[in-house]
Amino acid sequence: MPGRSPWIRYCLLVVGWLSVALGVIGIFLPVLPTTPFLLLAAACFARSSPRFYAWLVGHPRLGPWIRDYLDGQGIPLKGKVYTLVLMWLSILFACWLVNIPLARIAMLSSAVLVTIYILRQKTLPMR
Repeated sequence: MPGRSPWIRYCLLVVGWLSVALGVIGIFLPVLPTTPFLLLAAACFARSSPRFYAWLVGHPRLGPWIRDYLDGQGIPLKGKVYTLVLMWLSILFACWLVNIPLARIAMLSSAVLVTIYILRQKTLPMR
């Protein structure tokens, strides 16, 4: 990208690819969010590599997560239910394992905030 130092471009590419990897892992692990990592990757690639940005947004599996969110269409109902159920099961299990009150408060507070955020997002109509 013109006007951007090679060091900053390199850092953005590293963070972008790390975010793609974490986003893909998040598809399979309910405690790791997918969409925020893919959005971070898209933002990094948009500022460092138009080629990687186009690849990510156009990807048949990963692209819809980004495009639907950026277009303001929302999150599919199935995705909302899946995310909330697995997140709460994971958080409650972690609270059961961890006997530190401050840690429990932090986990439950995070879960409540994420729940509010997800419920406030538009629900994507069925395709």
